[in-house]
Amino acid sequence: PPPKHTLSRVMITKNRGKDKLWSYTREPIKQPLLKKVLSSEELSQEACMAFIAILKYMGDYPSKRTRSVNELTDQIFEGALKAEALRDEIYSQVLKQLTDNHVKYSEEKGWELLWLCTGLFAPSNVLLLHVQRFVQSRKHHPLANDCLQRLQKALRNGSRRYPPHLVEVEAIQHKTTQIFHKVYFPDDTDEAFEVESGTKAKDFCQSISKRLLLKSPEGFSLFIKISDKVISVPEGDFFFDFVRHLTDWIKKARPAKDGLVPSLTYQVFFMKKLWTNTTPGKDSMADSIFHYYQELPKYLRGYHKCTREEVLQLGALIYRVKFEDDKSCFPNITKLLKDLVPEPLIRQLSPDDWKRSIVAYFNKHAGKTREEAKLAFLKIIFRWPTFGSAFFEVKQTTDPNYPELLLVAINKHGISLIDRKSKDVLITHPFTKISNWSSGNTYFHITIGNLVRGSKLLCETSL
Repeated sequence: PPPKHTLSRVMITKNRGKDKLWSYTREPIKQPLLKKVLSSEELSQEACMAFIAILKYMGDYPSKRTRSVNELTDQIFEGALKAEALRDEIYSQVLKQLTDNHVKYSEEKGWELLWLCTGLFAPSNVLLLHVQRFVQSRKHHPLANDCLQRLQKALRNGSRRYPPHLVEVEAIQHKTTQIFHKVYFPDDTDEAFEVESGTKAKDFCQSISKRLLLKSPEGFSLFIKISDKVISVPEGDFFFDFVRHLTDWIKKARPAKDGLVPSLTYQVFFMKKLWTNTTPGKDSMADSIFHYYQELPKYLRGYHKCTREEVLQLGALIYRVKFEDDKSCFPNITKLLKDLVPEPLIRQLSPDDWKRSIVAYFNKHAGKTREEAKLAFLKIIFRWPTFGSAFFEVKQTTDPNYPELLLVAINKHGISLIDRKSKDVLITHPFTKISNWSSGNTYFHITIGNLVRGSKLLCETSL
């Protein structure tokens, strides 16, 4: 038998090789760390590329150019979000780089990656215990606790579909684990809310509705305004996934002109979307912050059919919401008509006649508060069949029975076609009769009735 010391030397080097495999290195790997990835050549390649991106992110590998904030994080996480087999591999690579890492900068960047990773997906059950033990053994690190909590959330909520959003990457690079997001409301106010990597739109809506003391979040939705589009966030989507999806889509749809990247800054709005169960007076906060301010612009654009008396009553109520009992602005009413009277009706009376009549109605409601005036306004509009509608000004040439220029109103009764001049509702198709619906950038197409004998309506719209 060989002498003892040589045997132990063989054993030591063998073990050292294994230890080295699971500890920090500045060298790219030639093959994935996990056997289950090794069986696929494509995934093996992706794993090795992801590792190089990890080295670059942690400052352990020369990187030629300054990159956009999330270019490297995209390279690290994109593959794993598409192929589940790579998820454990990415966790293993990050933990490897955090093991016996004595380079302070590199270690900090490694923790940033672990924090981002735990916000995207959880490892498999086989690896989960190892990841938890690893993080628990480093409890002293400021991100350890947060990583464990994020892991739990990822196990509960499932995995994200897109890599971290710019906002998430910038947050952790600035050493903050809390991301506050400004949300805008229709009454021109805004508030900041905390959003986490695992926040779904539904959770976000619930926390907003609680803070604003709404009776229920039912019918409300988050909307993202980006470039010239306002798009509703599906309630089951992770908030940052949806925003990431939108920004990527706009980047693709509008390639950089003269090297200028289109602006991808976005705003988050919270508004009423579905009005089917909306009755003014049921939820005073919803009436005050949302219903009044969302219905007012549609009324002022002249989309509803209404009587002269209703217009005067509503004008007086709008004045009261603006100025409450302050009569000193009466002389300005003639200049404020576009804020008090539907635009198409302004020319029906002279400015002085409008002023005289609105003041007369205003005096009838003496003592009414701003909030009471909002409710009174909503109660009048609620009587109309077009209350709570989404309106579209359209041009149609497919049906000779209707004028070319129409107003389409979509509300709880279905889809109404309205004459743009007279504001008469020409016909209302209940949703049960709509058999097909499709839309493009500047048009939408409706089929009413069955596909064989149904009528089709093609509408062009700038919205």
